[in-house]
Amino acid sequence: MTDSQPLAEQQPHRRTIKSFVMRAGRITEGQQRAIEQGWPRFGLELQAGMQDFDQVFGRQAPRTFEIGFGMGHSTLEMAAAAPEQDFIGVEVHKPGVGALLNGLLSQDLSNLRIYSCDALDVLRQCVADASLDRVLLFFPDPWHKARHHKRRIVQAGFAELVRQKLKIGGVLHMATDWEPYAEHMLEVMQAAPGYRNLAADGRWVERPSERPITKFERRGERLGHGVWDLKFARID
Repeated sequence: MTDSQPLAEQQPHRRTIKSFVMRAGRITEGQQRAIEQGWPRFGLELQAGMQDFDQVFGRQAPRTFEIGFGMGHSTLEMAAAAPEQDFIGVEVHKPGVGALLNGLLSQDLSNLRIYSCDALDVLRQCVADASLDRVLLFFPDPWHKARHHKRRIVQAGFAELVRQKLKIGGVLHMATDWEPYAEHMLEVMQAAPGYRNLAADGRWVERPSERPITKFERRGERLGHGVWDLKFARID
């Protein structure tokens, strides 16, 4: 949180911006079993406060922080494809946490840790400034209705919080399949101090090879839907 643009609304009666939207979802027996078996190994708690991730992972390595990994398919694929990198994934929904833990146990990966709470709280309370190489925000809720736009996670305060946590040269990578939200992201990030747009045309980048294509995205492509990727590097 910054003095100039807090993420939470100043007035106590106003809604606090969160990194997640509550969804209904029943956890399966397999997902619950994976939580019971995998959380002691891969889980991290917000209450533990500021973390030394070199100690957590037992090494120094490029570090990626993902906000809202859903069911964890892309997160697992990225971690498996880059064993030389470390990943911190945050997701509030238990079925997704269980699914990702199940994948981690099945593939015996060691380069990923999980929080199950609000990712913005994790950034504020658990992540040291200038310690992340990448922050990922893939397909956040676009809050389509105009009266709900204030609930969108990508706001000036979010940009500043992420900038604080990125190393100089570190990258915020966002993706959305909703063009009006892509335009909103671009507008916010172009106004945010301390960033440079990595797109050659000053707008979007081509889909980076390191971002896995989801089943949802493939279905959207067949229906003619677009996906917009934005990459902004911290320069200050």
